[in-house]
Amino acid sequence: MKFKNLLSLLAIILLFISCEQDLNKKADKIHKEIISIDTHSDTPLNFLDEDFDIGKWNNFDSTHSRIDFPRMKAGKLDAAFMAVFIGQGERTEEGNLKAKNRAIKIFNALHDKVGKYPEQAEIAYKSNDVYEIKRKGKSTVYIGVENGYPIGNDINNVKEFYDLGARYITLCHTRNNDICDSSTDKKGAEFNGLSEFGEEVVKEMNRLGMIIDVSHISDSAYFDVLKLSKTPIIASHSSVRAICNSPRNFSDEMLYALKENGGVIQICILSDYIKKPKPYPERDSAFKALRVKWKGYQGLTEEQYNQASKEWRALQIKYPKELATVADAVDHIDYVVNKIGIDYVGIGTDFDGGGGLADCRDASELKNFTIELLKRGYTKEEIKKIWGENFLRVFREVEKVAEL
Repeated sequence: MKFKNLLSLLAIILLFISCEQDLNKKADKIHKEIISIDTHSDTPLNFLDEDFDIGKWNNFDSTHSRIDFPRMKAGKLDAAFMAVFIGQGERTEEGNLKAKNRAIKIFNALHDKVGKYPEQAEIAYKSNDVYEIKRKGKSTVYIGVENGYPIGNDINNVKEFYDLGARYITLCHTRNNDICDSSTDKKGAEFNGLSEFGEEVVKEMNRLGMIIDVSHISDSAYFDVLKLSKTPIIASHSSVRAICNSPRNFSDEMLYALKENGGVIQICILSDYIKKPKPYPERDSAFKALRVKWKGYQGLTEEQYNQASKEWRALQIKYPKELATVADAVDHIDYVVNKIGIDYVGIGTDFDGGGGLADCRDASELKNFTIELLKRGYTKEEIKKIWGENFLRVFREVEKVAEL
């Protein structure tokens, strides 16, 4: 009897392995025929490190980086929007200039690092560029700006960033800026939505053909943008509030409005926005102390910022937290599909900015999303929409309005 039970267990294991292999092969085939885009990563922060090489495989355990060109290939990721990220600082003439100068420095580092590997990747500027770049067997890099803070009060900076390659701007980050209110500023609302200057920024982005990114902004700012924008918008890295109750995530009301606008929500895989974390007071205390030590990471010199980043990574290792899974993240995709339809959802990892899951630590494991979607019965055409076509539809609409 024990022998028969063992044989039955072995048969089940072999069947499971066979099914997994079939799904893996099916995912590979699908990725040959579709465009896959991650609409948000903070990888350019790594470019300020002279030793970081995006053209080679960087082991996550030793570098803590999550995207490079070899790992994009391994995970079947065709394109990544790499964000020029600027943390919110003082909203003074001096602070604004410092933010802009840092943004320019990151833009230049991005062009330099990617430009060293013309055989592996190209920077893209138009929605349809990705198709030709994939045909050449290369990875595609698009550029975004996370946080409109470096725009300061000068509307001309929007075009300057566009000319440097930026094709979207995330209007704010974790605190209010001169454009709009943030969803997470502890001081609360300042403008109750967009500021007057923020309204001008939205109009200028429409004029230029820049995608408006509403991740991080407050609910009231979100609805202000929808009233004003002539184009569909994106949330480059946000998730669903009904599953994980964070102000960074979308409420059902916001989802319904998104459908009306024709925009797209790109599910963020930062674990805390996917699944409510379990209490971990030791970790919380350590990170709170680090924020105090480095003054909330505001107004730091380059050397101080690099040191703070090293200490932050060290705490991540010392106090590892239980991460959500790909299945948990796909629950958010399911929710959006069931609530407003298949045409309004995609994936924006927030890699190198906090994103990462237990079974998707870096770009090399992104195919796990395709496998999970197949397990849930999604068709190739539906997966094609989720991985890129929904976002590209918005991108094309933004370009079309700019051409009118």
